[in-house]
Amino acid sequence: MLDFGITLKLDTSPERAVALTRQAEAAGFGYGWVFDSHVLWLEPYPILTMMALNTKHMSLGTCVTNPATRDPSVTASALATLNLISGGRMQLGIGRGDSARRVLGKKPTTLARLEEAIRIIKDLGNGHATDYDGESIRLPWAEGNLPVWIAGYGPKALHMAGRIADGVILQFADPHLIKWCMGFVNEGAQAAGRDPRTIQIMAAAPVWVSDDLAKAREQVRWFPALVSNHVMDLIARYEPSELPQELIGYVRNRTGYDYLHHADVGSSNGEFVDDEVVDRFCIVGPVTEHKRRLQELAELGVNQFNIYLMSGDEEATLEVYGREILPSLSMQH
Repeated sequence: MLDFGITLKLDTSPERAVALTRQAEAAGFGYGWVFDSHVLWLEPYPILTMMALNTKHMSLGTCVTNPATRDPSVTASALATLNLISGGRMQLGIGRGDSARRVLGKKPTTLARLEEAIRIIKDLGNGHATDYDGESIRLPWAEGNLPVWIAGYGPKALHMAGRIADGVILQFADPHLIKWCMGFVNEGAQAAGRDPRTIQIMAAAPVWVSDDLAKAREQVRWFPALVSNHVMDLIARYEPSELPQELIGYVRNRTGYDYLHHADVGSSNGEFVDDEVVDRFCIVGPVTEHKRRLQELAELGVNQFNIYLMSGDEEATLEVYGREILPSLSMQH
């Protein structure tokens, strides 16, 4: 059985973001996430506040923020405040940074800075004192628990996630690649004396329910292009033999990426992505195919499937998932 989540790209009105969140909760989705790319789209924290005030049970959070755009103490304070507003339903999704950094002309941060920031945010968010550049600080009003999900693809990031994370965000629905990633998460957990089974695994990807495969693929072709930005980083840091061809092979014909059309349906960013990659990274096709793919992920050990709800006709996607798919696969039903 799976938990289900949605992620919103905040290029819509605050009112529609809330409406989609409420529809998702009513349909049985247990998680509501938002992208954090403050220049390209709306600022996430006011929207998360509105989502918190308009839901009752759904866990909410960033998917994902980064420790360079925002000071870790600011992120901790924002999420701890939202924990008070929401009754303890906040989650932190965090990574090295992609569009939020690159649109400013800056690179993603280092894994060392990411790990240090996670320690600070988690300590502060849980109401504990922490060392911040040699200064002991604490949010005396913070209470509760702040689970941390780390987004990553490379062996080092995944190993770190296994050591310190509550959950791992894997941005694709490819079972082979998810299994490869989980191997490094498990190694990191075991090295830290943790039970790997206590670490939640999220697969995050767009979907399109239709018998028209050509149409479905065009609605989600932007997603492997988005992932390619992270793949290019991996290629610069690892020997090709250290990475699976299923992950790095498809970027050979990539000519560049326009962040002003980040995650946009129909953008030229996706022109180099072929149908085979779309079919592996996303879930497209009739309801039966969605059920088959999701069952496969659940059997592999995935705990949450997070729909990147930004491929068009979002209300219809939520409706069909709530009616046809969640009743047989979701832990919420």
